[in-house]
Amino acid sequence: MAVEQAAGPAKGRTLVRNIGLLLSGDLALPLLEADGILIEDGKIAAIGRGADLAGRGPVDGVIDAHGCAVSPGLVDSHVHPVFGDWTPRQNQIGWVESFLNGGVTTMISAGEVHLPGRPKDIVGLKALAITAQRAFFNARPAGVKVLAGAPVLELGMEEHDFAELAAAGVTLLGEVGLGSVKTGYQAREMVAWARKYGIQSTIHTGGPSVPGSSMIDRDTVLEADADIIGHINGGHTSLPEAHVCELCERSSRAIELVHNGNERVAIAAVQAARDLGQLHRVILGTDSPAGSGVQPLGILRMIALLSSLGGIPAAQAFALATGNTARIRGLDAGLIEIGRAADLVFLDRAQHSAGRDMLHSLELGDLPGIGGVMIDGAMRCGRSRNTPPAERVPEVPGH
Repeated sequence: MAVEQAAGPAKGRTLVRNIGLLLSGDLALPLLEADGILIEDGKIAAIGRGADLAGRGPVDGVIDAHGCAVSPGLVDSHVHPVFGDWTPRQNQIGWVESFLNGGVTTMISAGEVHLPGRPKDIVGLKALAITAQRAFFNARPAGVKVLAGAPVLELGMEEHDFAELAAAGVTLLGEVGLGSVKTGYQAREMVAWARKYGIQSTIHTGGPSVPGSSMIDRDTVLEADADIIGHINGGHTSLPEAHVCELCERSSRAIELVHNGNERVAIAAVQAARDLGQLHRVILGTDSPAGSGVQPLGILRMIALLSSLGGIPAAQAFALATGNTARIRGLDAGLIEIGRAADLVFLDRAQHSAGRDMLHSLELGDLPGIGGVMIDGAMRCGRSRNTPPAERVPEVPGH
């Protein structure tokens, strides 16, 4: 199990050239007319033609993309980590590193609910949240950025508890509904307190997922008014499709679609958001680890699902998994923009796919092959052990 101390971004200047297709992560402009990225100290310093970028002075390394596509690192908006790269839900070690091989560079906790003996008293739940936030900040599994420390709401919490959590560095709430706070009016007050102190909230949507959780229906979601409608397509059991589409229309909050949910309803929700002109609200997650396991390719599979069966162009589907989440979650990655973290995925059409190119293959339902993943300017893995083999892979010095 590779757990790395958070040593900061890579130092020096790296030029990525010969990019065949550059996905921006921006829903409004998903493709960029550029074939090169200049990286300085782990940040994107310039975007343009490789020949022009090469003239900007000496570099410490050159990555030749050999015509493959480059995307911002994928963001999984909904995971349930515990400690390090272990999940007791499946008694599996190395699941985060496996997600890295699926192109995921950032994960966001929806609550450390699978911890055996998870404390439910207020002192204990605050202690767990602060510990998880610190632990994943200090040590990244395989280099992946895991934003953790998401306390589950319990009855008896007061405003000062949220102030204390925020002062300690906690920025997330676990899924509302997984603890003893079950009703809309109870949740609404606490969600407002969290928001006041800069803590972002997510609400469980649909049927119960773990013992102790509850059914959260449409009216409860609307009354609680959490920042993110967590797994709007169910985790696992969905609300009626009509209620999900009504939530898309009546709420202005983020619409989260997950792999461990109802796929038919995920398609209905993304199409409802599209028809409302609200695709910018849609973000993607896996809701894993869960009873169905862990899904290292879960975000890629969601992109393929929404583009092949949901009618969302593949380049825009990538934006749902990158730039949309980055903006809603306040991340410094997720977009190919100057000043953003150089979290990149090198990918291409899988060998022998029927698609004309990588994007067309996704729209036919095939997954792409990943040839490399970069986080903060440092290559964290080469050819993925989990995806089908890509037709083209980048050439990285020393790898």
